[in-house]
Amino acid sequence: MRIDVEREVAALRAMTVGQLCEKYAELFGEMSRTRHKPYLIRRIAWRLQAIAEGDLTERARRRAEELANDAEVRVTPPRGFDPRLRPGAASARPAIVSTDPRLPAPGTAIVRQYKGQTLRVLVLPDGLEFDGNRYKSLTAVAKAITGSHCNGYRFFNLEGTR
Repeated sequence: MRIDVEREVAALRAMTVGQLCEKYAELFGEMSRTRHKPYLIRRIAWRLQAIAEGDLTERARRRAEELANDAEVRVTPPRGFDPRLRPGAASARPAIVSTDPRLPAPGTAIVRQYKGQTLRVLVLPDGLEFDGNRYKSLTAVAKAITGSHCNGYRFFNLEGTR
């Protein structure tokens, strides 16, 4: 019996999700784990095409199973992996260089009076230092000082510089 795949796929689009799940179970021999209609249509259409055109040979199927059993599947890269480093090299993190032109050059101290105190923030090549703590942004420093969120450049009066 020859299956008209195009006609079958057109009929799939008119089916409800429940009907697609039944068709999936009929073709694959197991219940579907999803109720995502476009996915079910693609999977069922693929299976219908495989039945109509011919599936993998038994030899190819066995080889694919062998390869799948031997493979160590990793979904995410290992912690600390940096593709820019060559294999075997030390995994030292490169310094983060600020590209914001409003921020002064590294080594510069930003000084401001606030509530009777003189605040001094040191600009580093990879962040900022205030009161012995390291910060990634001026906003984080301003939040540590005031206790509420505010724009760090505005707080330190650096908005219009450069």
